[in-house]
Amino acid sequence: MRWLRIAVVVLGGWLCMIGLVGGAVAHADGGVAGSDLMVAQSLGDRELTVVIRRAEPVPGPLRVDIITHTGSAAGTLALGVTPSDRGGDGSSGNVVLGDRAGVYSATLHVDHAGPWELVVGDGDQVAHIPFLVAATVVTPWERAAYGGFFGAGVLLLVSIGTAMVSKRGWPTLLPAGAMIAALAVGITGATLSASAPLPRPAGSLLDPTSDSIGDPYPERQLPMTTNYSRPPVNLTLTTRGVAETSHPTELILSLTDAATGRPVDDLLVNDDALLHLMIVGPNGSFWHRHPIRTGPGEYRIRLTLNQSGDYGVAAEIARRGGGVQLLRSALHVSGDSTPVSAPTPAGAEFVPTALVAGEPGTLTTHFGGSLDLQPWLGMVGHLIAVGPLPDGIPTGSAAAAAPIWAHAHAMAPMLAPGAQLPDETVAAYGPDVSFTFTFPLPGRYLVWAQAERGYSVLTVPTTVDVRAKEPQ
Repeated sequence: MRWLRIAVVVLGGWLCMIGLVGGAVAHADGGVAGSDLMVAQSLGDRELTVVIRRAEPVPGPLRVDIITHTGSAAGTLALGVTPSDRGGDGSSGNVVLGDRAGVYSATLHVDHAGPWELVVGDGDQVAHIPFLVAATVVTPWERAAYGGFFGAGVLLLVSIGTAMVSKRGWPTLLPAGAMIAALAVGITGATLSASAPLPRPAGSLLDPTSDSIGDPYPERQLPMTTNYSRPPVNLTLTTRGVAETSHPTELILSLTDAATGRPVDDLLVNDDALLHLMIVGPNGSFWHRHPIRTGPGEYRIRLTLNQSGDYGVAAEIARRGGGVQLLRSALHVSGDSTPVSAPTPAGAEFVPTALVAGEPGTLTTHFGGSLDLQPWLGMVGHLIAVGPLPDGIPTGSAAAAAPIWAHAHAMAPMLAPGAQLPDETVAAYGPDVSFTFTFPLPGRYLVWAQAERGYSVLTVPTTVDVRAKEPQ
């Protein structure tokens, strides 16, 4: 009888091991706890994408890649990281940019998880980029799975020992029953970990701290109806000195809270940028840039605006807990105009299509070439539309007063759960890029499609006429 009891316990142990193996394979982490962060920056005359690679383990190295675009000058950038909310050791280093557009790397060091700030300086301007160093997070379901399987393993040994030394059968049932209960807890936790929703990303709704970033459930004590939204943002656009065509103009964008008037310093990286700045000039010239953060609520960019007259300005941001917002402004530049028009990339053109107000329409841009477009700002392509524009009014003035500013995207194919999005080093898309958008009003719109090839951003302009929907 003793050997029969031992055999039963060992059989239960084998079932326990099967549960352990099956749970480990089928119920691994459901998603990446943190990922690489890509932030576009217009630093001086350079158009850069700063890639902050996921730091793991912590403390440990932090790799920073600087992706330069065509036209960016060679030189040395100074990098540094400092913790934002508590003491700690930062680190610094340099990255030397070459003449060719591409990726240039440096390695810094972080000593704890939490909010940090990366500074990137070119000797004239300094960009301050907030980012999070992710902590290793174990969900409650995973804790239950690991604890249950570990407890079952320990109780297996206890059960075997009890079966070997006990002269009666009933003492063996106690640790064996506990082992089965622990195994049930482990299997239940492993099963739920595969289907339970992942916690919200740290810092997406609540301001992160070094203490809270390791706990993905800071709102678990709050009701499900908690409103995390924050007030709208006001934009004030000023210039450093007089905006004239005779010299580059430094634009200063100040963001303030509509309720308190305090600087807004809780922007999230949205489409690989803290702030997307879109400008339409008097002759229809177009800029899509990404000002650097120079302080809480302050962003700056230097542009050469060689057309005198009025400019339409829009800034797209995403505030923590507040969603995406489009802020509007206008700018006047004085001086003499210099006729300049950006050439359309060779072989690129819009495919004509009929558009009706209030109905979804697809605009396709042929960028020429082959399947070699690179993701830019996290997307295969970007489409900006401004209108409806009246006739007889300078384009910049009309754009500043236009009721519609739209920013649509052409996304890359869906990835497997937990996979890292491709960065600009991947050239595998196009050459045709399609955008779906519903123009709400009939009329004439200026449209620009943008994509990247060979680390150069291609912009294809066109004008589309959207006709009114026929009455039913």
